[in-house]
Amino acid sequence: MGSSAAWAKTTPNILVVGDSISAEYGLPRGTGWVALLEQRLAEQKIQAVVHNASISGDTTSGGRSRLAGLLGFYQPTLVVIELGGNDALRGLPLQSTEDNLRQMTETAQKAGAKVLLVGMQVPPNYGRDYANRFQNTFERVAKSEKTGLVPFLLKGVADAPDPVALFQPDRIHPKAEAHPTLLNNVWPELKKLLN
Repeated sequence: MGSSAAWAKTTPNILVVGDSISAEYGLPRGTGWVALLEQRLAEQKIQAVVHNASISGDTTSGGRSRLAGLLGFYQPTLVVIELGGNDALRGLPLQSTEDNLRQMTETAQKAGAKVLLVGMQVPPNYGRDYANRFQNTFERVAKSEKTGLVPFLLKGVADAPDPVALFQPDRIHPKAEAHPTLLNNVWPELKKLLN
């Protein structure tokens, strides 16, 4: 086996499958948390390749339908799943969100990848019961499938003293200055899975 093939086997290969928050919606290119992740890996001299396969508007159903092709193409060692927010915005059944997240996790694991689920929360105007059940979906899947979990990607942003200040005018998508916080929410869990 050549040295480049050996390098490919030992170099972490990270695939991010997310929605608009990971796809840098409304942001200058290179300012979103996934781009910042690449910078942090380089700063910490961690040789890893990051592939961002995030699509604005994507749901867990869309991610599930795309995942097998992405796994075959990128052959990741770690898959970060940041989906579910659009399911809630569209009022899709929580059970289908959970089934899709579980299926994606199992598919990635069968392909030899570790999985990091990135949780989302919905605003309280959805009703406390729905909000709690939605949040628990990520925890349940992570626990049953033994994956890493970031409980809430927007921690420190959506629950900041003046949350509107950190969001674009649509009040859904964080501004560029919020993305370092998003990376800091993901980083500890992601780093554990790289070791």
